[in-house]
Amino acid sequence: MPKVITATGKALTYARNIHQEFGAGRTPTPLAKITRKLNILVDYTPLDRELSGMAMIKDGQKLIWVNSLHHPNRQRFTLAHEIGHHVLHEDILQQGVHVDKGVLRRDTVSSAGTEQIEIAANAFASELLVPQTTLKDLIDKEFDLDDNGSIEKLAKKFRISTAAVQFRLMRL
Repeated sequence: MPKVITATGKALTYARNIHQEFGAGRTPTPLAKITRKLNILVDYTPLDRELSGMAMIKDGQKLIWVNSLHHPNRQRFTLAHEIGHHVLHEDILQQGVHVDKGVLRRDTVSSAGTEQIEIAANAFASELLVPQTTLKDLIDKEFDLDDNGSIEKLAKKFRISTAAVQFRLMRL
């Protein structure tokens, strides 16, 4: 049976396990260390503006390309998303290059839940970059979602966008 995980719950579990094993207690999540430990080669290179990243396995080597023209925070999410594809969708990557046009999609296709592998990779990336337990420890019950300063502080700590922080906070 092919290794293709589309369930969000399983994606979160895999992300938590990887974070625990390779990045426990570290913020921001050490993506370079994780890719080294998973034997994934990463190349930051200029890609078409619409392309966030690509992933594949060629001759047994795991590969990721990240668009170097994008903001560093977006690059981090793209890298985490592509790591998710390697962990969750290995069989698909062995069939050829998987191209992601705009990860963390908020379009009607994504919200309708029709691209399960992308939804799973987004869930994986979100949990890997901003582990739920770490986020809960950093905020108190009085945390104000409307306080831009607090949101920006968390975004800087995790090296992600403020929109990504708000997305994670709303999912708690």
